[in-house]
Amino acid sequence: MRSWRTFFTRHKTRIFWICLTGLTLAAVAAGLFFGSVPVSPGQVLLALTGGGGSSVPAKIVLYTRLPRVLGAILAGAALAVSGVVIQQCLHNPLASPGILGVNAGAGLAVAVVCAIFPLAQGLTPLVAFLGALGAVSLILFLSRATGSSRMTVVLAGVAVSNIFSAGIDAVVTLVPDALNAVSDFRIGGFSGVTLVKIAPGGWLIVLALAGVFSLAGSMDILALGDETAHSLGLRVSRTRFLLLTLAAALAGAAVSFAGLLGFVGLIVPHAMRRFVGEQSLPLLLASALGGGFFLTACDLLARTLFAPYVLPVGIVLSFTGGPFFLWLLYRQRGGRR
Repeated sequence: MRSWRTFFTRHKTRIFWICLTGLTLAAVAAGLFFGSVPVSPGQVLLALTGGGGSSVPAKIVLYTRLPRVLGAILAGAALAVSGVVIQQCLHNPLASPGILGVNAGAGLAVAVVCAIFPLAQGLTPLVAFLGALGAVSLILFLSRATGSSRMTVVLAGVAVSNIFSAGIDAVVTLVPDALNAVSDFRIGGFSGVTLVKIAPGGWLIVLALAGVFSLAGSMDILALGDETAHSLGLRVSRTRFLLLTLAAALAGAAVSFAGLLGFVGLIVPHAMRRFVGEQSLPLLLASALGGGFFLTACDLLARTLFAPYVLPVGIVLSFTGGPFFLWLLYRQRGGRR
């Protein structure tokens, strides 16, 4: 027993990365294999290699399950990394794209553009990014202007999120066709997602992730505090704005094809910190993998718990993330800064 404990202590970091990568790959495989219609591993491999032809299993894998799994991996990684960046830049562990209204800002921008320019849906990722950036800028302004406690910033974010959500409701009420399948968009999910729909937002996510990873060293310096970071030669305001812009790009791109998913950017970073600590690069990498695994697993549960009925994955996230957020609020009670 002691030898196993010693081995685990010495190699716990390596074991963690192996387990996290294995869980992510297992979630991807399960997402392709399982659903309301059983598909064998052999049929999945045939479909992915182009040997399935026009068979029913091949169509299920290529046109239903593969887009859902790919969308969940990309959106989960994007929202989790966005949560890490926002928490680091605002020095607030309660911050996340969903709670501070970043997702809702992206959703409102998409709703307005789809209502005014119905044929401009190809610009959805760019529009969602601009809406998310506007929400981030507003929260950053409120944070600086008030110098408030963490709890006050979170409450301001909740208020902003509700205002943006009301704006979405108003647009949909006035222009009912502005958002097709509006309930799925509001709750968040991957019903009807296709590879073509994912592609623009997916490429934006890949580019934004590369940008965030390249700035991991600057995030570590920024975490030391503004005065210390400035004394070390870091352009604090410029770096913070650049990181928050990348966080907005990640959240906006995820919203463009997955809808208003919540809690991923809150749960995953906190869970990963317990294993890798506060250093930015390992935390970002772990959050990207953990976010992909978490959202893929939740989507699998949404598809299989009540099969043949399929729940929007946002419902599963709410049941999971709501209690977690309440627990964080309890830990931050008293308005500690």
